Amino acid sequence: MAEGGVASGASGFQIIALGTAQTIAWASSAYLPAVISQPVAHTLGVSTSTVFAAYSFGLLVMAALGPVIGRSIDRHGGRGVLCFSNVAFVAGLLLLASASSVVMLFAAWAVIGAGMALGLYDAAFAALVRQHGMQARQSITGITLLAGFASTIGWPLTSAVVAASDWPTACLMWAAAHLLIALPLNWLTLSPATSLLPSAELASATAHPDDIAGSRRAFVLVAVFGTATSFVTSAMAAHLPGLLQALGVAAGLAIAASALVGPAQVAARAIEFVASKRLRVHPLSTARVAVSLHPVGGLVLLIAGGMSWAPAVFALLHGAGNGLITIAKGTLPLALFGASGYGVRQGVLAIGQRLAQAAAPFLLALILEHWGGGVAILLTGALSGIGLLALAGIKRTASAAPIQ
Repeated sequence: MAEGGVASGASGFQIIALGTAQTIAWASSAYLPAVISQPVAHTLGVSTSTVFAAYSFGLLVMAALGPVIGRSIDRHGGRGVLCFSNVAFVAGLLLLASASSVVMLFAAWAVIGAGMALGLYDAAFAALVRQHGMQARQSITGITLLAGFASTIGWPLTSAVVAASDWPTACLMWAAAHLLIALPLNWLTLSPATSLLPSAELASATAHPDDIAGSRRAFVLVAVFGTATSFVTSAMAAHLPGLLQALGVAAGLAIAASALVGPAQVAARAIEFVASKRLRVHPLSTARVAVSLHPVGGLVLLIAGGMSWAPAVFALLHGAGNGLITIAKGTLPLALFGASGYGVRQGVLAIGQRLAQAAAPFLLALILEHWGGGVAILLTGALSGIGLLALAGIKRTASAAPIQ
């Protein structure tokens, strides 16, 4: 390893440690409402939609804080930011566990939303880029590979604690995990500001052509890709079993097919990890393949929906595409615009993504209720098509960073 500890990519220990911390962060935030929404609603005497509205409010807080947090990581590195995320998660989960009113519920998710902005993928990717520069691609893939198990671990574990005790205890469990596991791992594995790659060295790895207009156009196209695919991802995460049932698939088969999304997601990331190392596949190629898989699966489902294998094929293709899209959102801006200014750039890109993520579950619920599963598939397929068209307009050559 070179001086300062930032030579090539992250060590295997850093990838495992940050992957573990990310698993805890995702399991205790994005994957928490699906399990505790009904018991929380029962305790507070509100509808489950109110609970999800509080979660959506947290996503809005996350979107608003993204650019500021990204800029901080660009300047000072990610150790302090990610460690503070664990403190925010602990505070938010403690507030959620003690919530006795709707106001407290929204306040708790606002704090958790701040923790999500400080500590989920966008911040972790920016921390890795600030430490390793252009060599961070495989580290990003490795972390998403491990954190792909967040739902596999989080949902059953949260459900088991809720069944054995209650939902506030589940919140306290995750708060303890942040304090005792994730916080030490983030502190130990991320370099202090004095050991980071010099800013001048990051800037030297970034091409700076005269075509500023072309650079901004590429940035807008990347934003369109991210926003469109975020809507699809969020909509499917909230409604996939219900969507399949709306298309006439039996409940048991719909749930079984939906369970294939997680394994497909992890398998696709593992393949990308190998391909990026041995074949040097450009992130733009990965992104184009990724965004194509959902509409292909939707076409199969609409044409052969009466066949028992069709829902499984759709779930596998959607899961694989979703797994690759997560990687592409981290590696594509790095490949196109370079390492300089990566954090703030990711924060700006995340604004549209979080807004789409917050709106998608509610909007798709309305579509399923009034127009059915076929229209829902056509909508998500069309949005994926928009994302693919945006990618088609991007060249592989690096451009000057449009945001400094």
